[in-house]
Amino acid sequence: MPKLYLTLLMLTVSLSASAQVFGTVTDAEGFPLAGVTVQVVGANTGAITDLDGHYSVKEAGEALRFSYTGYETQVVMIDGRSVVDIILFEELINLNQVVVVGYGAQKKKEITSAVVIVDEKAIQNRPMVSAAEALQGKAAGVQVVQPSGKPGADLSVRVRGATSVLAGNEPLYVVDGVPTTDIRGLNPSDIESMSVLKDASSAAIYGARAANGVVLITTKRGKADQSVVQFNAYGGFSTLRKPLETLSTKKYRDLINEIIPGTLDPAATGYTDWQDEIFGTGVNQSYQLSFSGGTEKSRHLVSFNYLDNAGIIRPAQFNRFSLRMNMDNQLTRWLKVGTNVNTLHSTTKDTPDNASSGRGGVIMSALNTPPFLSIYRNDGSGQYDPNPFQPSWENPVAYMEGPDQKTIDIRLFGNINAEAKLFDGFSLKTNVGIDLNSHQWDYYLDPFRTNFGRNQNGFAQADKSNSSTWLWENTANYARSFGEHNLTLLGGSSIQRYRWDGSFISGNDFPDDVSVTTLNAANSVVGSTSAQEWSLASFFGRATYDFQSKYLFTASLRRDGSSKLAQHWGTMPAFSAGWRISAEPFMQRFKAIEDLKIRAGWGKNGNQEGIPNYARYGLVSYYRRPTTNPLSGPAAVQTTYGNPDLRWETTAQTNVGIDLSVWNGRAVFVLDAYLKKTDDVLLNVQLSNSLPITSIQTNAGSIENRGVDFSVATVNTVKAFRWNTEFNISFNKNKVTALQYTDVYYFGRVYSNNSDVSIVKAGLPLGSFYGYVSEGVDPETGNLKYKDVNENGIFDTGDRTVIGNAQPVFVAGLTNSFSWKGFDLVLFLQGSYGNDVYNATRIDLEGMFDSKNQSVAVLRRWTPDNRYTDIPKAVGKGNVDNVRNSTRFVEDGSYLRLKSVTLSYNFKSESLKKAGVEKMTVYCTGQNILTFTKYSGFDPEVNAFGLSATELGIDYGTYPQARTVTAGVNVTF
Repeated sequence: MPKLYLTLLMLTVSLSASAQVFGTVTDAEGFPLAGVTVQVVGANTGAITDLDGHYSVKEAGEALRFSYTGYETQVVMIDGRSVVDIILFEELINLNQVVVVGYGAQKKKEITSAVVIVDEKAIQNRPMVSAAEALQGKAAGVQVVQPSGKPGADLSVRVRGATSVLAGNEPLYVVDGVPTTDIRGLNPSDIESMSVLKDASSAAIYGARAANGVVLITTKRGKADQSVVQFNAYGGFSTLRKPLETLSTKKYRDLINEIIPGTLDPAATGYTDWQDEIFGTGVNQSYQLSFSGGTEKSRHLVSFNYLDNAGIIRPAQFNRFSLRMNMDNQLTRWLKVGTNVNTLHSTTKDTPDNASSGRGGVIMSALNTPPFLSIYRNDGSGQYDPNPFQPSWENPVAYMEGPDQKTIDIRLFGNINAEAKLFDGFSLKTNVGIDLNSHQWDYYLDPFRTNFGRNQNGFAQADKSNSSTWLWENTANYARSFGEHNLTLLGGSSIQRYRWDGSFISGNDFPDDVSVTTLNAANSVVGSTSAQEWSLASFFGRATYDFQSKYLFTASLRRDGSSKLAQHWGTMPAFSAGWRISAEPFMQRFKAIEDLKIRAGWGKNGNQEGIPNYARYGLVSYYRRPTTNPLSGPAAVQTTYGNPDLRWETTAQTNVGIDLSVWNGRAVFVLDAYLKKTDDVLLNVQLSNSLPITSIQTNAGSIENRGVDFSVATVNTVKAFRWNTEFNISFNKNKVTALQYTDVYYFGRVYSNNSDVSIVKAGLPLGSFYGYVSEGVDPETGNLKYKDVNENGIFDTGDRTVIGNAQPVFVAGLTNSFSWKGFDLVLFLQGSYGNDVYNATRIDLEGMFDSKNQSVAVLRRWTPDNRYTDIPKAVGKGNVDNVRNSTRFVEDGSYLRLKSVTLSYNFKSESLKKAGVEKMTVYCTGQNILTFTKYSGFDPEVNAFGLSATELGIDYGTYPQARTVTAGVNVTF
């Protein structure tokens, strides 16, 4: 009997032990994971981990399965234990990951087109002003250029090359279902993911606005049963990467005595380092507070952000207040509604750049202003010290601080949507979007301190505008499986309307009381108002089919009608197919291959961006004339010819690709090759000079882009020390294949020599430089020699030829991420190779044709005692023979940049629980810390002409990018 009782007791203890198991689930860094599903193997019982990662399971059986989105599922044997703590590791590859595509979503393994995903990891701990910065070096096939380092400046984004000369080349952005071309107001910290639709088969569902690719942006949302409060803050400083060395006062006096003898006052011996005066330390800071959570039926996210970015050259500054509210509500079993609202208020102060020292350019003025000048006159008047050679040329501090100017933008952007699931597999969705903008720019120059202000007795301008975009979209979705056959159908319509109203006023002759700066105080005022609008109506459909998730097919069709064109309507079809070879039985013996898929697609897209809203009409301008009796109205003159045959540019693209994942997802390769052909390119065709209007806009060209995108992501080590690598490289060849009516177009006027440096011609890529071939300095005369290209024995304009190309051979990005015991280190390298830069800044720094200060390079100029050199002689005032557009000023613009390096530490929640803190991360980030380049200017990533596709890679006193160091903290409560 005692043995029987002992046996029963042991059995009872054993059953009790197996009946209840508890423990904690953490990630590789020791942080608890909330929401992990813990399931008893072979049973329908289980549990969900709480905010501290704790779980408790009754009747645990023999094993437990732990599963969590984004992490590897683990099955753990109990073996009589009552405490089972588990570490979950991030999933190496998730083929069932849902990827956002146009008007829907697809599993990653079923996508048949060229789509690249940039997730939240590419954004976190990187201080960014624009969301487009997250794409640079992170997405194969996407070239992002920051043409100016000015705070709040636009970024140039090219998806597989430029397709247009006059129309837009930027992609269409769709933020939570609302299309836009401007995401400067979007807070990058609010973004969950970005899907870039690179080929026509993926983007064709957006029709006439998708020729340049589509970027789908999904913002963060609240999650059920996970109430989270987050506070993020960072602050840092920025400095100039390197200055350019210019002449001292003594060296400058020696030079001027050669160019303009006897003009300098012998007493002018002072010295001001103008670069030291204008380049300072920039300051950036950001604070964000967000609340998210909810239930299965109602979820919410509210975030508030304040950003302030002061540049390295005063007064350039950008600050932004933004508020986002995202809500999802399951009203009934079959009906759910959602809202996404983003409001922002931004203030921008500008520093004039990309202009000569005589036309208000701060940077060129800092390089060219005579070094003996002071900031202010020494007579106590408070006036800026004028240039004795040209009084209208102010010193750089006057250009910076003289005007009082500011831009204020207020924007409301968002949508409300409702989705009704009427029966199994069928749903209807409606989406109403809005984008309201209020813009105001004010400028005032007092009548005392500057030469121009005194001449005008004060000068002011004001520019105000309001714009509205309304969107209404309706879609029907049907999904059905027939055994191993899966079919989805989408049909929909879209209506979009845009209106812009603006006014502009300028005036001069202000009272002496400088406290009155508004235009109502100006004695002379002129103004104008204008309005524009356009509408777009669309119908679209898409069908996707797969068999066993092995054979995949997608087809779409969109028909758009635009008010901009007389021939309103156009049809854009697309299709793509894929074969998951890895799902075939004969592939099962290749154990190393996790997934292998080949893809091919073709489609057409349109480009209505950039087309004038009334291009089909002949426009008329009105101007004032003396009043008549009786009144008869203003005078009118026609300014453009209408073109009723105008069509939008159409891009047809073929894409083939391969996706390969090996070694259980530890290495993922994606390779795509494409051919883009754009027809009906818009151009201003030249007409006879005898006509009152000498050009007409029409469809008169073709452009081709062909290239290869490649990316690889590897998990090099796992477990405690984790090392991941991501690399992408993009090759693109751009070429103008045909021009009609006009053989050649010139762009990129350089102010100092009054000549165009960019050419558009059949057979050449956009961004080609055009000029003379420099053959060095003639040792006998000291003048620059130019090659006789046309071999006619004389120097003439026929000797001009292609002298460079701003298009890179490839762009690339490399990211290495290391994690160990709470420490994270991320190194991000980004670069461009094979692109030229036309350094027009050197024309004014090495030209020696007037009174401008020069760089120290002119110290080796030609003289009778220094005949063999690369710098020509100083010439007489106004002589620009040695500064013609030529190879002398073309430089290699290739660069490799340590774009960012971030070191962070994640504090374990156990040590912070008493303060109510779930997780805290502190980090330090350096941006643009190192730049390896042969370019002699401030920065190789520049363009004085902003987002232009024809005037590329031209540097003319352009605001450079800064080296930035930032420290921040992210706290989750």
